[in-house]
This record gives sequence, structure tokens and C-alpha cells, in this order.
Amino acid sequence: MKKVATVAIATLLFAGCANAAMEKMVGGAPMYPSKTIVENASQSKDHTTLVAAVKAAGLVDTLSGKGPFTVFAPTNEAFAALPAGTVDTLLKPENKGQLTKVLTYHVIPGKLDAKDIVADIRKGNGKAMLKTVEGMPLTFTQSGDTVTVADASGNTARVTIADVQQSNGVVHVIDKVLLPK
Repeated sequence: MKKVATVAIATLLFAGCANAAMEKMVGGAPMYPSKTIVENASQSKDHTTLVAAVKAAGLVDTLSGKGPFTVFAPTNEAFAALPAGTVDTLLKPENKGQLTKVLTYHVIPGKLDAKDIVADIRKGNGKAMLKTVEGMPLTFTQSGDTVTVADASGNTARVTIADVQQSNGVVHVIDKVLLPK
């Protein structure tokens, strides 16, 4: 019995170490693969604006749900780079529909790791167009090790942290806010 208990403890410790190795740091906080997109994003000091927007749009339950989702998560700096007043305007209750449209434009159904996106770019001879939950596509390209994503107007964001695993999908941190037409 003692041997079985020792093996069980060793197995749990090994599993904990393996899980810790998969965690990434985002916004000064560890992102746990066992937590949802919303749970992890809420811990990142770089994503407070995104979390506030998700709450204002009423998308907390959706992004806490089963998924899977691939989320391209703009940082606070990305939101701050928008024209003055844009974020405040989007967060007003009367603009909930427009805010929802912007946020769902950052979400692709399913779970797409960086290797999946790069494979799609290669299949598309240097470009991949992937449909968002909002309905419009995002365009992905790669230059060296950098993957960029362009919105419908041609504005581009760079993936700065890829493959942040979540219990209900994967998050890729980006440095710009993408806007649908």
C-alpha cells in the first residue's frame, strides 16, 4: 500500500511539473491550461481593457464556455493606440452591438495553434484567410518567425505571444486591435 501511495504521489508531482512547463506568462501572470480564456485573461495586467470589453459586451459566459475558441487578444497598448475616445465609445451600453462585432472579429471557431495557422499560410502560398465568429475573415501571413494578421481594411497586427493554451481553446496575444468593416 505504501508503494502504491508513493507511486501515486510521484505521478501527481510529475504531472504538475509537466503542466507547469506548459504555462506561459502573459501580462505578468501565469496562464494555466486548466483555466478558461476569461479566467486567464482576467489575471493578465496587459489585458484589462479586453476583459472590460468582454464584460461590457456580455461575452463572459460565451468565452468561459466549452468552445473551443482561438482568440487573438489585443493588449491594453493596442486599445490605447486606437483614436482618442474609441474605447470609451465602444464601452457605452448603447454601442454593445458594435463592441460585440469588434470582439467576435478577434475569435475564430475551433482551436488553431501557431503550427496550424502556419500550415494554412503555407497551403495558401503565403496567405491564409480564416473566418471569424463575427463572419468576416482575417488574413494571416508569415515573415521569418513572425505571423501577422490583417483585418478587412488591411490594418495589421503582429502575434507577440503564440499558443497560450486554455481549457476551452488557445489565445494568441496581438499588438493591434483588428476592426471589421
